[in-house]
Amino acid sequence: MEKQGKVVLVGAGPGDPDLLTVKAVKAIAAADVLLVDDLVNPAILDHARFDARIVPVGKRGGCQSTPQDFIEKLMISEARCGNLVVRLKGGDPFIFGRGGEERAHLEAAGITVEVVNGISSGLAAPASLGIPLTHRDWSQGAIFVTGHGKTADANPDWATLAKLDMTLVIYMGVARCAEIQESLLAGGKSAMTPVAVIQSATSTKQAQLITTLGELPAALAASTLASPSIIVIGDVVRCARPEFLNEAMHRKYFAMLGVQ
Repeated sequence: MEKQGKVVLVGAGPGDPDLLTVKAVKAIAAADVLLVDDLVNPAILDHARFDARIVPVGKRGGCQSTPQDFIEKLMISEARCGNLVVRLKGGDPFIFGRGGEERAHLEAAGITVEVVNGISSGLAAPASLGIPLTHRDWSQGAIFVTGHGKTADANPDWATLAKLDMTLVIYMGVARCAEIQESLLAGGKSAMTPVAVIQSATSTKQAQLITTLGELPAALAASTLASPSIIVIGDVVRCARPEFLNEAMHRKYFAMLGVQ
């Protein structure tokens, strides 16, 4: 009887290789085949065996991407050959990483699946600026939401989210920031609500912008920031470290907010 392999969906974290979990390192080191997303820091592959096969399977919005059905068929094929397959994803596989879809597809094909969580950029990005997602004075909860639904009808109900006194952490929202801003303002969110945009969090290419909801599209257009970025909306942004609050290009916004 042929040996049956398995697939491990591994979260590679937001970019900094030091943020890998020990369990992720062990899985990468044991893998026969690694299917690697574009957002994974190449330094993470230093943990792989010298004889492991590394297959890039990039998926980036607005760029040429590896078809999802091809990735799923490849995982099944390699596992059926008896290989330990690691599907290496940026962030966490179960937070906007299609991990749930892939696990269901693999299990339906009779493939054993394991999941190794990673630190999501929605956690790491604000923390890199000193912004807590919850704070007893500012926010009693945080909501993780995509700015880019699978279909037009699957987009978030921004009007409802605008009424909740919670931090909004938006993935894949840069391209639709004007639409998101308009919907939140129409739902009653104050134009003075602080906003942080963090690109390539925890990597050597990290860049950030701090502004207000009313100024978000204009400020983002005037910056050099692009995807992949996390948008954080809420009063917790006031907690950002002084070196970010005091940047000359953002000083006027926080003067209006009363932040020194």
